[in-house]
Amino acid sequence: MSVGSDPGRGSRILADLKGSGQGSVWIAIASTVVFAAIVIAVVVTSPGWPAVKRAFFDRDIFVDSFPEIARAFLLNVRIFLIAEVVILVFALLIAVLRGLPGPVFFPIRALAVIYTDLFRGIPTILVIYILGFGAPALQLSWLERFTPLFWGIVALVLVYSAYVAEVYRAGIDSVHQSQEAAARSLGLSRPQTLRFVILPQAVRRVIPPLLNDFIGLQKDTALVALIGPIEAFRQSQIDVAATFNYTPYLCTALLFVLLTIPLARLTDWLIARDRRRQLAGAA
Repeated sequence: MSVGSDPGRGSRILADLKGSGQGSVWIAIASTVVFAAIVIAVVVTSPGWPAVKRAFFDRDIFVDSFPEIARAFLLNVRIFLIAEVVILVFALLIAVLRGLPGPVFFPIRALAVIYTDLFRGIPTILVIYILGFGAPALQLSWLERFTPLFWGIVALVLVYSAYVAEVYRAGIDSVHQSQEAAARSLGLSRPQTLRFVILPQAVRRVIPPLLNDFIGLQKDTALVALIGPIEAFRQSQIDVAATFNYTPYLCTALLFVLLTIPLARLTDWLIARDRRRQLAGAA
């Protein structure tokens, strides 16, 4: 019997999946608690734990350094927000250019391929160093107005645009060719088909992987500190040098975790929502 011949079968499948999912959640929670308890017990009973506790978990230093690091963390958030907006637009442009048909656009497609291969192959830290120290070394008057913060953001944009462009391209390729054929048969030009038919579907499908890339982007904003800007990681280094204690690093790690966990849960929710829609459509 097909799913379509039994209207209640789809709802029963969803109910069974929901029940099994709840059971799996409780099992996962229990196993996580047990594992965490074992790890904590091993750590706190180890011979070197008292020294580690003093070096990384000093309550007074945590309280003293947290406000300064939190203020510096606002720069990380600023870098993330600026880079994210630019990446979304620039990467989409790269993905569209790479998909242009016809031999006349071969040079543009080749440049798009070279760009994505190049910046996906070079480590982000090297791109930041090359731009942060190399661009000012050119001693061009019009480059002197740009700060290290600017070059750090440009480096992040260049690297992550290469990754996000491939995500966009995968979404565009996932749209069936019949969608384009139907749009063209209705009289839409190729740019109109791309704008009103293909891209809306493609972008909606790639939102979860895009969020995963932006979680990585938020963490990599700490690399900008290597060329001068005082963000959370650099501020924690300053505090560590002043106190000879590593607790400020814990403050920085906590701030990044507090920001990335909501993004991760949002990604999981979007994936689960898409899965429910697919099951409801199959029913």
